[in-house]
Amino acid sequence: MVELSVPRSSSSNALMRYDLIVVGGGLAGSALAGAMAETGAHVLVLEREHEFRDRVRGEGMHPWGVPEIRALGLSEPMKSAGAAEIRWWVTYRGSTLLARRDLPETTPFRHGALNFFHPTMQEALLRRAAAAGAEVRRGATVTEVRPGEPPAAVVSYGDGQVETMEARLIVGADGRRSRARQWGGFDTRHDEKRLAITGVLVKGMKVAENAIQIFRLPSFGQSVLLFPLGNAGCRAYFVSGRRSEHRWLSRPSDFGTFLEYCCATGVPADWLTDVEVAGPLATFEAADSWVETPYRHGVVLVGDAAASSDPSWGCGLSLMFRDVRTLRDGLTSSTDWQSAAAKYAIEHDDYYGRLRTVISWLRTLLYGLGPTADEIREHAFARIAEGPDLVGKGPDNRTDDAARIQFLGQ
Repeated sequence: MVELSVPRSSSSNALMRYDLIVVGGGLAGSALAGAMAETGAHVLVLEREHEFRDRVRGEGMHPWGVPEIRALGLSEPMKSAGAAEIRWWVTYRGSTLLARRDLPETTPFRHGALNFFHPTMQEALLRRAAAAGAEVRRGATVTEVRPGEPPAAVVSYGDGQVETMEARLIVGADGRRSRARQWGGFDTRHDEKRLAITGVLVKGMKVAENAIQIFRLPSFGQSVLLFPLGNAGCRAYFVSGRRSEHRWLSRPSDFGTFLEYCCATGVPADWLTDVEVAGPLATFEAADSWVETPYRHGVVLVGDAAASSDPSWGCGLSLMFRDVRTLRDGLTSSTDWQSAAAKYAIEHDDYYGRLRTVISWLRTLLYGLGPTADEIREHAFARIAEGPDLVGKGPDNRTDDAARIQFLGQ
């Protein structure tokens, strides 16, 4: 575990200055901090938690994110920390096998998905950032970010000390409930609540280690997604189109109901006979939340702080690493970091907007209910191979009107 790496200022009058202050030491913050520290930038990472804990969160990265981690030099470090390439993407309609897709053979970058246990990877990337030269402070709670020239962050510690620090640029990498986003004066937008997702870490599920299994019942608006995580177990998700019979599950005693939902969606009963809970069980709203143009007055947002993609579609990790790589490229190619951050924000709006469009089409296809939705599926399923490839291409799909009509027939 990475601890406080550099002594804090002992003088209340001493104002520490950095090139980059990163609020949040999770995957996004650590990846960016390490990348920038490698170039010689004076980087500070402020992380509230002394130890990362397991939560219900994404641990499967689509193949379109692989070029981003390669560009950041993270392929081998992530593999060393337990990231495993998953070759097969297996889809069922109910319990009927529809397709067994070989990801390295059918995706543009010739690579499978990557699965890993989130807390382990957080520790690994934060440790790597520190080794690259970033100053890492854990147990550091940011209480305010002040936009401006230069921007500043106010930090408090468990011993009651409070410190103010300035930087050329402050990065908000503090997740979907980002306080940096609020302090930076960004206007957060939200999609309509259409789906709900329940997740839990389990052990004992009889799933193949080299395959992601997807069970879907489109006519009933529900899916189950199973992501193998090696010795950590399997992360299982149930996605509902907010049907009234699907309860909000949040307690250990709800686990039996979760398994019932899995069976009803098509998961074979014998896969579940020896399953045990190995982590928290929780249900979340699955709608997107985002800001338009995630840069203003010296503060820039990455990852979920900039745009939290509906987790039902598993694009959050790939999107986050694209943010980090895009911002890193901009900052390392210009001495004018404010202009570089503003350019990143425009690029982010473009690729996130295209991703959100593709997801909206797939949501209509796979979770729409009623005769009209069934009619759309009848058209689209016959042309599914010609439609948007969320797993392989993500935001690099076509999203013009002709592509929409070709896929959805409307």
